[in-house]
Amino acid sequence: MALNLEKQLLFYGSYHDNPINVAIHMLCVPTILITGFLFGTNTPPLVPMPDWLVIPNLPSNLGTVACLAYATLYILMEPVAGGILAPLMLAGTAYANHLTSTYGQTANYWALGLHVTSWIAQFVGHGWFEGRAPALMDNLVQACFLAPFFVWMEILFLLGYRPELKSRLDKAVEKEVQRFRQSKIQTNGAIQNGKANGKAV
Repeated sequence: MALNLEKQLLFYGSYHDNPINVAIHMLCVPTILITGFLFGTNTPPLVPMPDWLVIPNLPSNLGTVACLAYATLYILMEPVAGGILAPLMLAGTAYANHLTSTYGQTANYWALGLHVTSWIAQFVGHGWFEGRAPALMDNLVQACFLAPFFVWMEILFLLGYRPELKSRLDKAVEKEVQRFRQSKIQTNGAIQNGKANGKAV
C-alpha cells in the first residue's frame, strides 16, 4: 500500500460520499479500532522488556504493538495529522489495557458487543444510504488501515485543516462516484437487455 495521502483518501472517500454513511463511520470506526486493540491486550507481552522501560498500561502486548504500527503508518502518511492522532490512539489503548486488566472477560464481552454492532451499522450505512459495497470488499487490508485515518481527516477537515486538499478530494471523489454510478447504470441496462433478449428467444 503506497503512502500517498491524497491517493489513499480518494480511494476510501469514493466509497463514502453519503453524509449519513460518513456520520455512521465517524462513530463506528473509532469504536471498532479501540475494541480491536482491546482484544489484542489479552495477549502476554510480545517483547520482554525491563521494568524501567514498561510504560504503565502500555505493555508490549498485541494491542499496544498494533496501536504503534497504526500510529507509525499515519505519521508517515501525514506527519501533522498523524502526530496529533498518535497520542489519542495510545491513550485509548492504555485505557483498553486498564479495562482488560481490571475487568477481565467482562471488558471483552462489552467490547465484542460494541465491535459487532459497529460493523453491522457500517454495513447498513453502505447498503441503505451509500448504495455501494464497503471498500474492504475491494481491498481488505487497505480499507482496514485507512478507515480510522479517513475519519480523523474528516474531523480535521471540518475544523478547517488543509482546505485546499479537501477541495481537491471533494472534486476527485465526485468524479469517482459519478463514474461508479454510470457503470452501475450500464451494468443494469446490460442485464435488462439480456433478460429481454432471452424472453424474445
